[in-house]
Amino acid sequence: MKAALISLGSVSSQWTADAMKKHFESVDTLNLNRIEVSIGKEIEILYVGKPLPSYDCIYAKGSFRYAAILTAITSIWYKNAYMPLKPRSFDIGHDKFLTQIALNQRKVPMPTTYIFPSLEAARKILEKVNYPIIMKFPQGTQGRGVMFADSYASASSILDALASLKQPFLIQEYIDTQGTDIRAIVVGERVVAAMKRTAVKGEERANIHAGGSGKPAQLDTYTKNIAVEAAKAAGAEICGVDILESNKGPLVIEVNISPGLQGITATTKIDVASEIAKYLAARTSDIKESGRKSGTSRILDDLGIEKTATSQAEKQIIMNLDFRAERILLPKVVTGITRFAEKDDIIIRAEKGKLTVEKA
Repeated sequence: MKAALISLGSVSSQWTADAMKKHFESVDTLNLNRIEVSIGKEIEILYVGKPLPSYDCIYAKGSFRYAAILTAITSIWYKNAYMPLKPRSFDIGHDKFLTQIALNQRKVPMPTTYIFPSLEAARKILEKVNYPIIMKFPQGTQGRGVMFADSYASASSILDALASLKQPFLIQEYIDTQGTDIRAIVVGERVVAAMKRTAVKGEERANIHAGGSGKPAQLDTYTKNIAVEAAKAAGAEICGVDILESNKGPLVIEVNISPGLQGITATTKIDVASEIAKYLAARTSDIKESGRKSGTSRILDDLGIEKTATSQAEKQIIMNLDFRAERILLPKVVTGITRFAEKDDIIIRAEKGKLTVEKA
């Protein structure tokens, strides 16, 4: 299997590339700054001016400033190689407006958030909200662009300053957690590592890059499920999810599709890069194997050869049900057989001891 990691060359990316080399036959590390997309009669992705070879797995990541090129790369390659981040991930993950909408649509709990079309509408919101509040720019990472207002007067002053910058921003309910939050790293259907971050005195942001400290966290099943659901909302199989522990329960405040690994690795002593690499290799192998089986099936159909009784019996699975937060989770092989997709409308018929699911 041949893989590529596209990034800005951070330490976290270097760790991930080194870990991937233990599971793939070859791994190319590509600098995002040297990639260009050529659109003419055909679309080409070039690296230092030359066409790139084909890959079985491509893990592309980078900061919000590169969202457009990452979306383009992923949109072009997504059908030809396994990529853990969907094309829409870079729009959603790098824009807090879109993140809040995606979380809401997936029914992921989050603080009340206000998005407004004009300065006048913002002032009306400031008159009715409970203080303190958080004011944020839609783009930004590591806690940058996050402001705290403890009264209408301070919020109004911040609003005036923001208006002069002519940049959009959002207003969010403040959740008092004594300056702490949870950073969970989601890889596939699992939270592979989690830490509780505590802000330095006088600071509301708990980010490690803002001077915060961390300690390992053991999350309950419900919180883990919320982190995984948040990742799915962003279309990301690998990401960091920031969670506040409130009296309402866990609330998601952000999804980071290019999380740093240094802080959480040092804090939890878990080799997160290795967890990511193993997952990428397993998913790539599964997809290649699924493609081979699909190809064999098509050949048999073309030759007019009927499938054997054994191949039909493989579609019957005897198993115990896996319940997650009172929901039934079916094994991955079922998705492969049914080929259901998130966009599909389905019909569910349920009665005692029997469940039928089919496309509408």
